[in-house]
Amino acid sequence: MSEFKRISPEQALDLRAKGAVVVDIRDPQAYAAGHITGSTHLDNHSVADFIRGADLDAPTLVVCYHGNSSQSAAAYLAGQGFSDVYSVDGGFELWRATYPAETAQGQAE
Repeated sequence: MSEFKRISPEQALDLRAKGAVVVDIRDPQAYAAGHITGSTHLDNHSVADFIRGADLDAPTLVVCYHGNSSQSAAAYLAGQGFSDVYSVDGGFELWRATYPAETAQGQAE
């Protein structure tokens, strides 16, 4: 079984700049209030479609509130065949504190 890796926001920023996919698993209201620019909101209803359309070899960053729930989600994606999955330590809260200019607001598309 594939495993995910835990990374810092600094490492995540670098991977994102190189084209990594960023998924946010927080609730829709939290995502709308603020999220990493360019991220995709995932929930129980959208994850199957996301997996079907995803490049399983593309680096994939998983973000939650503080970096705890994202570990379970990253493990799930790794179990679904994703080969390069990361859980961002500190979650969106640390990302926002570290990179406020790299955040956006608005509903999931």
